[in-house]
Amino acid sequence: MSGSFFITTAIDYPNSRPHIGTAFEKIGADVQARFRRMEGRSVHFLMGNDENTIKVSQRAEELGAEPKAYVDDMARQFREVWAALDVSNDDFIQTSEERHHAGCRKFIQAVFDAGDIYKKAYTGLYCNGCEAFKTEKEVENGRCPLHPAAELKVVEEENYFFRLSAFQDRLLAHYDANPDFITPESRRNEILNLVATGLQDVSITRKGFTWGIRVPFDPEQTIYVWFDALLNYITAVGYGTDDARFEATWPADVHVIGKDITRFHCALWPAMLMSAQLPLPRRVFAHGFVYNKGAKISKSAGTAIDPMDVFRVHGADAFRYYFMRECPFGGDGNYGDDRFAEVYNADLADNLGNLYSRALTMCSKYFGGVLEDADAVEARAWLAGLDLAKLVEDLRGLIANFEYNVALQRIWLELIDAANRYIAVTQPFKLIKTDADATRAVLVNLAEAMRVVAILIKPFLPRTAETFYRAFNFDDARSWDDVSYDDVIARPAIAKLQVTAPLHEGKPTPLFPKIDVKAS
Repeated sequence: MSGSFFITTAIDYPNSRPHIGTAFEKIGADVQARFRRMEGRSVHFLMGNDENTIKVSQRAEELGAEPKAYVDDMARQFREVWAALDVSNDDFIQTSEERHHAGCRKFIQAVFDAGDIYKKAYTGLYCNGCEAFKTEKEVENGRCPLHPAAELKVVEEENYFFRLSAFQDRLLAHYDANPDFITPESRRNEILNLVATGLQDVSITRKGFTWGIRVPFDPEQTIYVWFDALLNYITAVGYGTDDARFEATWPADVHVIGKDITRFHCALWPAMLMSAQLPLPRRVFAHGFVYNKGAKISKSAGTAIDPMDVFRVHGADAFRYYFMRECPFGGDGNYGDDRFAEVYNADLADNLGNLYSRALTMCSKYFGGVLEDADAVEARAWLAGLDLAKLVEDLRGLIANFEYNVALQRIWLELIDAANRYIAVTQPFKLIKTDADATRAVLVNLAEAMRVVAILIKPFLPRTAETFYRAFNFDDARSWDDVSYDDVIARPAIAKLQVTAPLHEGKPTPLFPKIDVKAS
C-alpha cells in the first residue's frame, strides 16, 4: 500500500494541562498513524491547541500574563506530554499562529462572498464551558448537559451568522453517499437524527473582544471559536499560505475527535467546506470518554488525572497499553489505579515481559547467547494450528477500523499466550539436560515468536516492540522504521542467531517490573 494519509486530532483548550481523556485520543490517533506508516503510507499527523478562546484570555489575565505568552508556554507543556507518551505527530498548530490567521481570513471571506454569511442581532443562551450558544434541543433542565454546574448566560449581541440551515439536504445526501463518513455507527445515527430534524443558523463572530482573529469585512468582530478552530485542519497544511501544499495534502483521511464534538465536525464543518467549495474529509471517527473510577473526567470537579503522573511511574508503553486494551476506542472506558495494576501485572509483567526475560535468559544460560544453525530449525512449532497470514490480515482490518482493544486481545491470546504455553509444554529448562539440539530448536522458535510479536505490537507499544526486535540479530541491514506487517510471514534466514540485548549476569533488565499491589 502506498500514497498519503492525513490524520488529525481535535485541538485542545490550553486553559489547563492535558488529562488522561485527551491523552486517550492522542494515543489512539498515534496508533493509527504508526500503523499507516508501517503499511507504506506517507503520513501527516496533525495536532494542536485551540487558543483564540475567551477562556484562554481569561486564564492568562488571572495569571497576569499576556495571552500570547501564556498560550506559547501551554503549547510547550502539551508538546512535552505528547512526546513523553511517544505520540508521533508531524505538526502541532497553535491557532494564534499567523499561518492560521491568514487561512481563517481567507476562508471566512470566501464563505461571505458565497452569500452564506449574514449579520443580525441575536439573543441566546451561552455556555462558557463549551464556548457555544445552545439551542432548546441542546439544553437539559435549563443547563448545558456537558457543564451542568454552571448556569447558561443570556447573551445579546449583533453578530454574523452562517447559514447552516441551508445545507440540510446536501449534508443528508453526503451521509447517504458516504456511509463511512461518520463512525462508529452510533455516532452516525446521532448526526442523521440531528440533521434530519432541522438545523439552525449559527453565530460565527463575537463583538468587543481584542484576543482572536479579526473578521476581514468587519474589523469590530472577531471570528467565533468553532468557525475558527475547525479551520486548523486546513490552515495547518497550507490553506491561505501554500496552495500547492494544501492541494497535495487535503482532504484529511480521518479526523479523530471526542463524541461530545461530533455535531461540529459532522454537520457544521462539512457545511462550511461545502460553502467554500472545498473537499470534505473522508472520515470522522468519534471516540468515547475515559472515566475516573466511574466519574466523568472534569478539571473543575477534580477528577482529571495528569498523564505524566502515570507515565513517570510506569512508562509510556504501559500507559499506552492500558488505554488501548482496556478502553474500547469507539466506546467508553474507565481508569482506576487498582485496575491499572491488575492489567499491568497480568498482561505486561507476567506475560509479555516474562516471555522476553525467559527466552533471553535461557539462550544466554544454555548456549552462551548464540543459537547455531538457526536457519535449519523448523519454524513456528509454537504456532501449531494458527494461520498467521490470516491473523495478520484480521489485525490490519481491526486496526484500520480503530478496534484496538480487539486487536490487542488477539495478539495476546493467539501469540503471546501461545508462546508462553510453548515454554510450559516443552520445558526447555528440563530438556537441556537430555537434548541440547531439541532445546536449541525450542529457543529458536521462541526468538521467532518475539520477532513476530515485536512487529505486531509496534503501533501500540513502540519502545517495547523495538526492544523485542533488537533482542536478537533479526535484521542488521534495515532500519527498524522500515519493518512492517508484511515482514511477519517471512522468517529471516539467519544461520547464527545471537542475543544482542544487554544482559546483566546472564539476565535482561525486567521490561515491566511488577507492581506491588499491597504497597500501592
